[in-house]
Amino acid sequence: MSVEVNGIAHIQLTVANPKKCIEFWEPLCHFLEMRTLIKGEDVLYCIGSRTGILVRGAPQDKRDIPYDQDRPGLHHFCFRCRAPEDVDEIYRFVTAQPHATLIHGPQAGDHFAPGYYSILFEDPDGIRVEFNYVPGAGHFGGKGRLAPDGAGPASRFGVDGLDGVAGK
Repeated sequence: MSVEVNGIAHIQLTVANPKKCIEFWEPLCHFLEMRTLIKGEDVLYCIGSRTGILVRGAPQDKRDIPYDQDRPGLHHFCFRCRAPEDVDEIYRFVTAQPHATLIHGPQAGDHFAPGYYSILFEDPDGIRVEFNYVPGAGHFGGKGRLAPDGAGPASRFGVDGLDGVAGK
């Protein structure tokens, strides 16, 4: 037996600079049609759009440890958009925010999946967030690796995308 989950219910981010992060995340969440459920001095929880984002300040004695995406733990997370125009709209919104750090603007990433289109940015703490659009069934359809005539699971992933065949 297996279970197909219904997406991600919420993501909790523990941050070193809750003031800047709340100033960043609340407008972004509202732009994503989420509503504020909890807001305090060092906490924000917004829900809607089939998910939730919780931003919580780290304990004072741990706030001097900066986020490092190359350490074990979260590297980044990615929201899936319904259309490439949504990626463009979010890009315009994020680049107008004072505490966002853009990693890359809208770009094709066919080396990740057929038709892949995304943006990538960092919140004030350096936590990376991606928004992408993949048409159709992505890797499960058309020329995707997991499509009926696809190459199958890859054995490597890098800056050039998926490579090799698992088990070979």
